[in-house]
Amino acid sequence: MCGRPNHYSRRTVLGAATAALATVALPGAADAAAARRRIPLDRISIQLYSLRSLLQNDPEGTLSALADIGYRKVELAGTYGRSATEFRAILDRCHLRASSTHIGIDGDLDRTIADAKILGNTRAVVPWAQFATIAEWEAFAAKMNTAAIAFRRAGIPLGYHNHAHEFAPIDGVRPYDVLTAKTSKRDVHLEIDLFWAVTGGADPVELFRRHFPRVVQYHVKDMTADGAMTDPGTGVIDFPRIFAASCSTLREYIVEHDEPADPLHTAQVGFDYLRTVRF
Repeated sequence: MCGRPNHYSRRTVLGAATAALATVALPGAADAAAARRRIPLDRISIQLYSLRSLLQNDPEGTLSALADIGYRKVELAGTYGRSATEFRAILDRCHLRASSTHIGIDGDLDRTIADAKILGNTRAVVPWAQFATIAEWEAFAAKMNTAAIAFRRAGIPLGYHNHAHEFAPIDGVRPYDVLTAKTSKRDVHLEIDLFWAVTGGADPVELFRRHFPRVVQYHVKDMTADGAMTDPGTGVIDFPRIFAASCSTLREYIVEHDEPADPLHTAQVGFDYLRTVRF
């Protein structure tokens, strides 16, 4: 099925939407963005978590469909009951690269790194952490540093992916600020989930500038006016503003929707948006 060449949950904090108004589109905002830049095809990817309902039963057919849409790269969230070697073979037949992967750092780190190398990952990202105290966040940051050194030695940079809760202060301190201050700027990069950052009341442009040049990946998912998740380009987040401010070091723009009604439709809409958006 994939032997042909490549053609080229929900935790919405509605009250934070008001605080993030600077990041949503206003009338005429799209026209104001100078249409001079575009996202290169080789920087467009999709998080396979968005297609998990299809991948479990038909990984080859699903990945083939992504290749037909035009994707060349994907970001992994597991291998759906297949070994790393088996899943890599499917990716190869579909002419797709798993350039990035979401992983945990609590298990056998050597095995995780070995699998990442088999799969051809060039980046690994911790997708989730949540703690009740700042002390626990500090301990987690130390753990990230240790894991990041091991990944760096294997030639795979390690990063962190946010949700909304990292921007909710604990005793007056935002966990995201602790995590970014206590992890190595050299060894731990940042993958900003734009929907969850906006939901948490953060401005992605401010985050990018504050942490330059650590932000190298975006999860591109959109938000309706009432704070619900929607497909990229169909909501109110002002992506041209964000992309214009950060395109200098962004390596991957990753389409995602946590609970899509039609995963392949989301994949198509997201790809079409990233291929046509100008900023």
